[in-house]
Amino acid sequence: MAEMSDSNLAKTTVIQQAIASCCGAIITSLFVTPLDVIKTRLQAQSNPFYKGKCFVYSNGLMDHICVCDNGDSKAWYKKPGHFKGMLDAFVKITQREGVKSLWSGLPPTLIMALPTTVIYFTCYDQLSEALKSRLGKDDEHIPILAGSLSRFGSVTIVSPLELIRTRMQFRKFSYKQLYLCISSEVASDGWLSLWRGWSSTVLRDVPFSAMYWYNYEHFKKILCKELGTHEPTFFIAFASGAASGSIASVITLPFDVVKTHRQTELWECETLKSAGIFKTKDALGQIRSSILCSLETPRGW
Repeated sequence: MAEMSDSNLAKTTVIQQAIASCCGAIITSLFVTPLDVIKTRLQAQSNPFYKGKCFVYSNGLMDHICVCDNGDSKAWYKKPGHFKGMLDAFVKITQREGVKSLWSGLPPTLIMALPTTVIYFTCYDQLSEALKSRLGKDDEHIPILAGSLSRFGSVTIVSPLELIRTRMQFRKFSYKQLYLCISSEVASDGWLSLWRGWSSTVLRDVPFSAMYWYNYEHFKKILCKELGTHEPTFFIAFASGAASGSIASVITLPFDVVKTHRQTELWECETLKSAGIFKTKDALGQIRSSILCSLETPRGW
């Protein structure tokens, strides 16, 4: 009876898993966003962002494509700074613009990032439990399967919403205009056009999740055995997560580069099409832009 009550207490519900994922996502974004804001400001300083230029904004939970406004915009990423490095940028931004500037651009991205993170981690926990009941508690394939499937599902669900968010930010559409634009696009290119850029995201995220969760669970078992404990402590979980995340990031770095280039090119092509012209320096550049748009527009996969 005592063992049964302990197991019931230890088992978390779906609501508890979702709340825990949400809290963890917020904490992560608060720690990581200042680093990405500083990185973006340094990039804008060395290579000024022109109208239609796309850059990747990461809040530690997911990557977001941001499209630059017109040249005289007062957007946070265009504020002058004259920074000498990351530490210098951190000090100057804090002193001149206030501490809140380190979290510039965060609120709009959380609208997408929080649901994605909640879906991802909750699905992983639920799939892990379901697979353990079928394959056995110690099966080493469980983290790989659960991690891959949960990431695949979360990316597939959120990808159209992220596409809509980026389009609203870029074209300043009202909801009615956005609906008409999406309806016409679906009518001409089919429903798959809503998942434009999906393949490059899955190519990076699914292998990352498979490697991350496999190594995470493996390192946890090793550390628990070495330290003589049955349940992982905060240190064990933190060390396992840091090690597995580092390994997965290094291995999937080439996929990350492909994903970033493909998504930024896709949206820069979108800005060129909306302007009705190709702003290139020579005929070769114009031909390249035309080919790029023809490849990206029909299906976007």
